Amino acid sequence: MDEAIRRRILDLLDTHRIMTVATLRPDGWPQATTVGYVNEGLVLYFLCGLDSQKARNLARDDRVSLTIDHDTPDIMAIAGLSMAARATPVLDAGEAERVLP
Repeated sequence: MDEAIRRRILDLLDTHRIMTVATLRPDGWPQATTVGYVNEGLVLYFLCGLDSQKARNLARDDRVSLTIDHDTPDIMAIAGLSMAARATPVLDAGEAERVLP
């Protein structure tokens, strides 16, 4: 990845705290949910309830699409990220404690 692009991505990640995560429901329809997140570099962490629809979706299929952005009155000034990724549950309590604000 080009260093200028990497820096721009990290700047966006570091200045936002809300993202939309889309998972796949059992019937194949996407389900988008707004969540808070933290990041360590390019690694993103978000919380969801263990018995939530999102958690059940991810247990079945770990593919996600996500967006990170913010509202702006100037439609031409929109800046954000959109990506596809795989979500992995954090099972280590130490890691979870380290990244939670």
